[in-house]
Amino acid sequence: MEYTVETRCLHLEEEKNKDKDFGSVSFPIYQTATFAHYGVGRSTGYDYTRMQNPTREQLERIVASLEGGCDAIAFASGMAAIAALMECFKPGDHLIVDGDLYGGTIRLFNSVCKNKGIEITAIELAKEDPLPYIKENTKAVYVETPTNPMMNITDIKKLSEITKEKGLLLIVDNTFLSPYFQNPLSLGADIIVHSGTKYLGGHNDTIAGFLVTNREDVKEQLRFFYKTTGAALAPFDSWLILRGIKTLAVRMERAQENAMAVAEWLKGQSCVTKVLYPGLPEHPGYEVMKKQARGFGGMLSFEVDTTERAQGILEHVKLIQFAESLGGTESLITYPVTQTHADVPKDKLLENGITDRVLRLSLGIEGKEDLIADLAQAFTAASK
Repeated sequence: MEYTVETRCLHLEEEKNKDKDFGSVSFPIYQTATFAHYGVGRSTGYDYTRMQNPTREQLERIVASLEGGCDAIAFASGMAAIAALMECFKPGDHLIVDGDLYGGTIRLFNSVCKNKGIEITAIELAKEDPLPYIKENTKAVYVETPTNPMMNITDIKKLSEITKEKGLLLIVDNTFLSPYFQNPLSLGADIIVHSGTKYLGGHNDTIAGFLVTNREDVKEQLRFFYKTTGAALAPFDSWLILRGIKTLAVRMERAQENAMAVAEWLKGQSCVTKVLYPGLPEHPGYEVMKKQARGFGGMLSFEVDTTERAQGILEHVKLIQFAESLGGTESLITYPVTQTHADVPKDKLLENGITDRVLRLSLGIEGKEDLIADLAQAFTAASK
């Protein structure tokens, strides 16, 4: 029997690691560094928590099930996952990446990968054809969709047709939509990246990252770098993410409902010059989103008319909190130029449209009337 995505947030089709000794409904936390053996050649299947741990293994099986992968690997953070992924490439390799990515990813590519001899070409994958940029040493294409923070949408299936024809890996960061709304592997991607800190954890209380693949050859390579670099997710954090995923479906639906309501409200404000939410029919990626995803998510960005107004809104929100991160139960508002994208060169920010008038909203699960009221009072206060 194949479960729905809602059920797979809580249960595996085969509960291989279900606690049969005590009947625990919540999967136990195996808070141990090492595991004892019955004797020489008589292992329990577990040796050392950096290598494997039952709690983390249960989490990985759940995430792999949600994304339709043959394996999911849990890391100590989203950036740890991306850093381990980049170990798959060697000096002289070339990667094509989206120009509008999370600032930490851009920093890794520009400050670490390039210094190791990996060539990076950034283009607008939502608009540009990558074919002219593919070279003999090109190994992969890396994309976020929707992008952070400008909410650009790339047609994953169309892009995968190109990467498959050219023998390239297609890597998709699926953090913004989560596996509840989008499954890039089913659209032709080879590797999925998640910041598990965000929607998978969902409570702003722990940090995690994931790599998911449906290719056995890629799985073996990723597992090798995982155990070698040692960025494994700890047992307690694994349990926190497991707990968070149990409510992923209901949280995603509520966050999306709130995002749509707030996006419509923002459209009616005279000081708002741009609303970027792929659930709006006028968004350029709307039709692609309807084709490749089951929803539009809880993230949006908007631009106001002046820098002073943008900063005034940040200073006057009360219910919505001025903080980095996203995807939690609490709504957060972020200022990309000084927070998530502070290390991105100014010319690149302007090229991507990230000005000091752009704000990013992660809608949580509060009442939408309360969120809109909070924004209304902040807008009023920022106008004085």
